[in-house]
Amino acid sequence: VQLQASGGGLVQPGDSLRLSCEASSTPFRYIGLGWFRQAPGKEREFVAAIGWSSGGSYYADSVKGRFTMSRDITRETAWLQMNSLKPEDTAVYYCGAHIMGRPWGTTRTSDFRAWGQGTLVTVSS
Repeated sequence: VQLQASGGGLVQPGDSLRLSCEASSTPFRYIGLGWFRQAPGKEREFVAAIGWSSGGSYYADSVKGRFTMSRDITRETAWLQMNSLKPEDTAVYYCGAHIMGRPWGTTRTSDFRAWGQGTLVTVSS
Protein backbone atom coordinates (compact mmCIF):
# COMPACT_ATOMS: atom_id res chain seq x y z
CA VAL A 1 0.00 0.00 0.00
CA GLN A 2 1.19 3.47 -0.87
CA LEU A 3 -0.64 6.43 0.59
CA GLN A 4 -0.94 9.91 -0.87
CA ALA A 5 -2.02 12.82 1.30
CA SER A 6 -3.35 16.02 -0.24
CA GLY A 7 -5.52 19.05 0.46
CA GLY A 8 -3.28 21.19 2.61
CA GLY A 9 -2.92 24.92 2.25
CA LEU A 10 -2.76 28.32 3.92
CA VAL A 11 -5.87 29.31 5.86
CA GLN A 12 -6.84 31.78 8.54
CA PRO A 13 -7.77 30.88 12.11
CA GLY A 14 -11.33 29.61 12.25
CA ASP A 15 -11.30 28.36 8.66
CA SER A 16 -11.80 24.79 7.47
CA LEU A 17 -9.83 22.38 5.29
CA ARG A 18 -10.40 18.83 4.14
CA LEU A 19 -7.43 16.54 3.69
CA SER A 20 -7.54 13.42 1.55
CA CYS A 21 -5.60 10.20 1.88
CA GLU A 22 -5.67 7.83 -1.09
CA ALA A 23 -4.39 4.27 -1.09
CA SER A 24 -2.84 3.09 -4.34
CA SER A 25 -3.65 -0.57 -3.71
CA THR A 26 -6.15 -2.52 -1.69
CA PRO A 27 -6.21 -1.37 1.91
CA PHE A 28 -8.02 -4.42 3.23
CA ARG A 29 -5.01 -6.02 4.86
CA TYR A 30 -4.79 -2.94 7.02
CA ILE A 31 -7.46 -2.24 9.58
CA GLY A 32 -7.70 1.46 8.85
CA LEU A 33 -5.94 4.74 8.25
CA GLY A 34 -4.56 7.30 10.59
CA TRP A 35 -3.58 10.93 10.39
CA PHE A 36 -0.53 12.27 12.17
CA ARG A 37 1.09 15.67 12.04
CA GLN A 38 4.53 17.08 12.58
CA ALA A 39 5.22 20.71 13.37
CA PRO A 40 8.71 22.20 12.89
CA GLY A 41 11.04 21.04 15.62
CA LYS A 42 8.51 18.64 17.10
CA GLU A 43 7.88 14.93 16.94
CA ARG A 44 5.15 13.41 14.80
CA GLU A 45 1.94 13.21 16.79
CA PHE A 46 -1.31 11.35 16.41
CA VAL A 47 -4.36 13.24 15.16
CA ALA A 48 -7.11 10.77 14.22
CA ALA A 49 -7.76 7.27 12.91
CA ILE A 50 -10.59 5.39 11.27
CA GLY A 51 -11.38 1.70 10.78
CA TRP A 52 -11.98 0.47 7.23
CA SER A 53 -14.74 -1.99 8.02
CA SER A 54 -16.46 -0.35 10.99
CA GLY A 55 -16.00 3.29 10.08
CA GLY A 56 -15.39 3.92 13.74
CA SER A 57 -12.89 6.65 14.57
CA TYR A 58 -10.94 8.13 17.43
CA TYR A 59 -9.17 11.43 17.91
CA ALA A 60 -6.49 13.23 19.83
CA ASP A 61 -7.90 15.41 22.59
CA SER A 62 -6.45 18.49 20.89
CA VAL A 63 -8.68 18.04 17.83
CA LYS A 64 -11.73 16.32 19.28
CA GLY A 65 -14.90 18.16 18.32
CA ARG A 66 -13.16 20.05 15.52
CA PHE A 67 -11.80 17.32 13.24
CA THR A 68 -13.75 14.44 11.71
CA MET A 69 -12.54 11.44 9.73
CA SER A 70 -14.53 9.62 7.09
CA ARG A 71 -13.74 6.97 4.48
CA ASP A 72 -14.97 5.42 1.28
CA ILE A 73 -13.77 1.86 0.90
CA THR A 74 -14.73 1.65 -2.78
CA ARG A 75 -12.57 4.68 -3.52
CA GLU A 76 -9.84 3.56 -1.12
CA THR A 77 -9.85 7.05 0.29
CA ALA A 78 -10.14 8.62 3.72
CA TRP A 79 -10.69 12.26 4.55
CA LEU A 80 -9.91 14.48 7.50
CA GLN A 81 -12.35 17.37 7.80
CA MET A 82 -10.73 20.07 9.88
CA ASN A 83 -12.93 22.86 11.22
CA SER A 84 -12.20 25.82 13.51
CA LEU A 85 -8.53 25.63 12.66
CA LYS A 86 -6.05 27.19 15.06
CA PRO A 87 -2.46 28.37 14.54
CA GLU A 88 -1.28 25.42 16.64
CA ASP A 89 -2.73 23.09 14.00
CA THR A 90 0.02 24.23 11.63
CA ALA A 91 2.05 21.19 10.62
CA VAL A 92 2.77 18.72 7.86
CA TYR A 93 -0.02 16.15 7.96
CA TYR A 94 0.73 12.53 7.10
CA CYS A 95 -1.53 9.56 6.66
CA GLY A 96 -0.49 6.04 7.52
CA ALA A 97 -2.00 2.57 7.27
CA HIS A 98 -3.00 1.01 10.58
CA ILE A 99 -1.15 -2.30 10.69
CA MET A 100 -3.32 -5.38 11.14
CA GLY A 101 -2.91 -6.85 14.60
CA ARG A 102 -2.00 -3.58 16.23
CA PRO A 103 -4.49 -2.40 18.83
CA TRP A 104 -7.49 -0.29 18.05
CA GLY A 105 -7.10 3.04 19.74
CA THR A 106 -3.34 3.14 19.35
CA THR A 107 -1.69 6.50 18.82
CA ARG A 108 1.83 5.21 18.24
CA THR A 109 3.48 6.00 14.93
CA SER A 110 5.06 2.52 14.97
CA ASP A 111 1.59 0.97 14.63
CA PHE A 112 1.12 2.67 11.26
CA ARG A 113 3.08 2.37 8.05
CA ALA A 114 3.17 3.23 4.34
CA TRP A 115 3.44 6.92 5.12
CA GLY A 116 2.83 9.26 2.22
CA GLN A 117 4.83 12.42 1.59
CA GLY A 118 2.56 14.60 3.70
CA THR A 119 0.65 17.79 3.04
CA LEU A 120 1.38 21.14 4.67
CA VAL A 121 -1.34 22.94 6.61
CA THR A 122 -0.59 26.50 7.67
CA VAL A 123 -3.02 28.40 9.87
CA SER A 124 -2.09 32.04 10.09
CA SER A 125 -3.70 35.45 10.00
